[in-house]
Amino acid sequence: MTQNTAPFHLAIPVYNLEDCRAFYRDVLGFEEGRSSAHWVDFNCFGHQLVIHYKPKASDTDLHTNPVDGKDVPVPHFGVVLPWNDFFAFAELLKSKNIQFIIEPYIRFEGLIGEQATMFFKDPSGNALEFKAFKDLNQLFAK
Repeated sequence: MTQNTAPFHLAIPVYNLEDCRAFYRDVLGFEEGRSSAHWVDFNCFGHQLVIHYKPKASDTDLHTNPVDGKDVPVPHFGVVLPWNDFFAFAELLKSKNIQFIIEPYIRFEGLIGEQATMFFKDPSGNALEFKAFKDLNQLFAK
């Protein structure tokens, strides 16, 4: 399989468009693109992330699965960053007082698939994971 380096497009629901617009733009530092009264495009590390207004659901409980003794939220999304960019982004988030679901840490240290990862939520409760692999060639390694 060849590696696809084309940008992905992801549209996610938010019930508080303006709060999430400020979060993605001002806190995460994503450049804002086109928008309307119901959606906003962002440049998410070269990928197209779109937040779409959707009324708040009555059931907003976050499901988790145990991974490494931590409660990983399901669903979640994010971007695999270059190793050094991950740590710079983590420091930016800490400086903005992001409340982490899972603080930045290293998984599989010294093993195949060594990676840094962190989880947090946007103002609408969408779970985000950003990660980096020590060796990107091990992204799909077993």
